[in-house]
Amino acid sequence: MKYGLIGKTLIHSYSKTIHGFFGNHDYELVEIPPDGVADFLQKADFLGVNVTIPYKETVMSHCVLDDHAQTIGCVNTIVNKNGILYGYNTDYFGFTYMAKLAGISFNGKKVVVLGSGGASKTAACAGRDGGAGEIVVVSRNGENNYGNIDRHADCDVLVNTTPVGMFPGNRNSPLPLAGFKRLSAVIDVVYNPLRTKLLLEAKKLGIATAGGLSMLVAQAYRAHNLFFGIESNEQTDLAIIAEALSRAEKCFSNIVLIGMPGCGKTTTGRELAKVCGREFVDTDKVIEERTGRKIPDIINEDGEGRFRELEKGVIAEVAAQTNQVIATGGGSVLAEENRDALAQNGIVIFLECPLEYLATTGRPLSVDLETLYQRRLPLYKSLCQHTITVSADLADDIRRIQEALQ
Repeated sequence: MKYGLIGKTLIHSYSKTIHGFFGNHDYELVEIPPDGVADFLQKADFLGVNVTIPYKETVMSHCVLDDHAQTIGCVNTIVNKNGILYGYNTDYFGFTYMAKLAGISFNGKKVVVLGSGGASKTAACAGRDGGAGEIVVVSRNGENNYGNIDRHADCDVLVNTTPVGMFPGNRNSPLPLAGFKRLSAVIDVVYNPLRTKLLLEAKKLGIATAGGLSMLVAQAYRAHNLFFGIESNEQTDLAIIAEALSRAEKCFSNIVLIGMPGCGKTTTGRELAKVCGREFVDTDKVIEERTGRKIPDIINEDGEGRFRELEKGVIAEVAAQTNQVIATGGGSVLAEENRDALAQNGIVIFLECPLEYLATTGRPLSVDLETLYQRRLPLYKSLCQHTITVSADLADDIRRIQEALQ
């Protein structure tokens, strides 16, 4: 191996793809059990590696540490220079980039950091360097823990450095935000999903948010420069990181089509998936395939409530994946649980269609279209990033969607 990422479980890592954006196609993902880390490092059969959970502190004793890694107390990048391993912390650069990109300041703020591992140490150091007035680290068993966290409900910035909320646990959150009345910002270092449950809750409360993908991309580029001995240039670095982040956001997002029944989500979605080279998923079709029954039969025989429960399960599962075009049922937006699931990885597009052009054949819920439309329209509008008015020209609709995605 020349370059790569080492960790305990890497099946959901985005690092190989991101380093590919920088031109490093020799980057590999290498899972190592805890008792194999020392042997891997002693053999030093690599040029450079990144280090992730749970080995960021374990590897320190095997490296010559730069001042930053020594101060923070963890290493996430190792460079092999003639058999001597040098340890660095590029997460610090990534974390500060993420906060700055989101316009989040620590100056004079009370910052609560959830978690006590390597990422927590990085966040705490960045907070101190950013002028934080107070930093509190919350762990499961420490002096400040989840049992007494209410004593810090006056914090200004909350940072999650735990894996809670990470795929496949997308529905989980480290804590509810209702009691934190002074919060001005929430940062989550989790990058998969792109928007965790914690961040979605913060957004609903009008709180500034920052997700971990920008941190991941920025730290990866700084590591890339260390691997290849590239001198940093701030203007050039920021331009390259911004381009890579844009590519990563598109690559790891879903394109989600919402709209009234019969507006053409399936037809449009199938064609869009072909053009974009993505997998196409129709949530209604998934339900039919799994139950062996048609949607109208489920609704007529078991009731709409049963159908909606099936729909929730499928949407939660499908939306947790990435790089898809997803066509949803017209009423999928009615449940907040569905809206949140679709928003976690989704670029949501509302296909708007005049009611008189909507297909209603075989759709038992499309009886009073005007009432359905008025009930659902605010939900469509609040969930989507783009609205596309459906025309009779499918190719033109696809073109306009692609332009919106740019």
